[in-house]
Amino acid sequence: MGEEIRFLWNATRGNRLRPWRSPYLRWRLETYSGQRADTVRALDFWNLFWKEKRQLFRFLRWTREIKSYTESKNK
Repeated sequence: MGEEIRFLWNATRGNRLRPWRSPYLRWRLETYSGQRADTVRALDFWNLFWKEKRQLFRFLRWTREIKSYTESKNK
């Protein structure tokens, strides 16, 4: 769970209490949903989060797997 939290912490840098304002998350939301990044509001962000929470948690698990894979390759 640590890698998932680290990813979210880094992805929301500067906007941790308002993740929908994070440029990175806005860009990701735009590429995932097609909604323009400059039109993303809090309600849009939370609606997408709730609707796609399984995919989000799957992505976060994947980031943990990739991190552990790269660490094992570097040893």
